[in-house]
Amino acid sequence: MQHVEKLNIRHVKGGTILSVKVVPGASRDRIVGILGDCLKITTAAAPERGKANAAVAGILAETLGVDRRDVQLVAGQTSPRKEFKVAGLSPDRIREILAAT
Repeated sequence: MQHVEKLNIRHVKGGTILSVKVVPGASRDRIVGILGDCLKITTAAAPERGKANAAVAGILAETLGVDRRDVQLVAGQTSPRKEFKVAGLSPDRIREILAAT
């Protein structure tokens, strides 16, 4: 993936915060690319009762090679722009993984 340096990724106590733009109700689950300073992710899950949020957390966990419990939504519960905390990975490591995808 190109332009990972543009992503809004920052270190916090216990992990790293990653900004994500979510598009629910898409044809499939996937990381589309970079949109501004966000990682753009589409999911087939509906935007109701946290289904899309859970699906995106799963996509991030799988892509980054961490356990699902290590990815937590911390901001943007009902907004298309969200922030996820990823435990155990540095901002540089996340950029490295995403650049290889």
